[in-house]
Amino acid sequence: MRKCIRCGAEMQEGCTVKVEGAGYGIVLSTEEGKIFSGRIGKPRTAICPQCGEVSIYVDDVARLNG
Repeated sequence: MRKCIRCGAEMQEGCTVKVEGAGYGIVLSTEEGKIFSGRIGKPRTAICPQCGEVSIYVDDVARLNG
């Protein structure tokens, strides 16, 4: 359960980030210049139903370290 950093309410997790008008999505990577290496995964979002704060996160943070 994620708590909102603004108001402390429980956030709705598991939402996704989509690029409007495009058939591809967003992928996070640790290596800026390389297309396929260093991939961390797709970003996820949590949205606060009280104040609208949006938090972007990754499910598997272990990929950052290895």
